[in-house]
Amino acid sequence: MNRAPITAGSAARIDHMGRVYVERRDLPAELLRLLDVRPAPADCTPPLDIIETETGMEAVLDVPGVPEASIEIVFSGNVLVIAGQKLPAACDHRDAAFHVAERAFGRFTRAISVEGAFDAGRATASLANGELRVVLPRLDERRGGPIRIPITR
Repeated sequence: MNRAPITAGSAARIDHMGRVYVERRDLPAELLRLLDVRPAPADCTPPLDIIETETGMEAVLDVPGVPEASIEIVFSGNVLVIAGQKLPAACDHRDAAFHVAERAFGRFTRAISVEGAFDAGRATASLANGELRVVLPRLDERRGGPIRIPITR
């Protein structure tokens, strides 16, 4: 994967980004109930990237083979929770013996606490080619930009 070199400016940006999110291991009980997630260790942990942009934050997970219907995404109290289930691949050979088994299957939950104000009403999620991308746009009025307020009659 090609990554941009780290410069003095980007190092400062990376330092700031470290305060934007923290992965949560202790989910609030209401989120556990909402997602029907058990408070036990996950069966598998899909790789996760958190990307901060000028307009918001993106969470990108590698979830190859995970159907859209088995993924749940909730944003509540500045916690983004992505839960789902990765089913084992079908094996046509019933008497086969595995010599190497590196792929993980089962339930997963990734929960990220984020700082800042995000507009959950404009959040989007897409699943393509085994990559789940969740985009949380920032609230405009919290970014310090001018907001025009129209006068109504």
